[in-house]
Amino acid sequence: MSKYEDTIKLIETRCGNDKEVIIALATISLSEKEAGKPRPSARMVCAYYENGVFYVSTDARKNKTLQIEKNNEVSVCGMEGFSFQGTAENLGWVKAEKNSEIRAKFKDIFKWFDQEGDEENPNSIVLRIALSEGTILDGEQAYGIDLVKKFVH
Repeated sequence: MSKYEDTIKLIETRCGNDKEVIIALATISLSEKEAGKPRPSARMVCAYYENGVFYVSTDARKNKTLQIEKNNEVSVCGMEGFSFQGTAENLGWVKAEKNSEIRAKFKDIFKWFDQEGDEENPNSIVLRIALSEGTILDGEQAYGIDLVKKFVH
């Protein structure tokens, strides 16, 4: 296997395999600090990982979703030893036909989803976070990975 394939396998072992992962999701706040400088905003969210993408169940009216509408550049990190940058996208209502596979995974992976997912609410949405680059730790080794160019440095 190549270094890139090895690193992808490491990410999948840590985050994939149809399991819930708690990640910190950082966006740019809608409120500015002094002199118009943007402010970061971070929160912990439940996600699942598949093929370079984290999927999150959330509400369209939450600050994170509103912030992503204005600037879809995000960062994520987790206790599993990774930090990534990427772009986020609101895929719409969780019960929309186009989201049926993701919804089924939410129900399977997130044990809380049936109680807390608020599926009948059209503001209950799927947030897709496509990773572009980042770092994953393996012991004392840090691997920088570009998921777009499929390269590890």
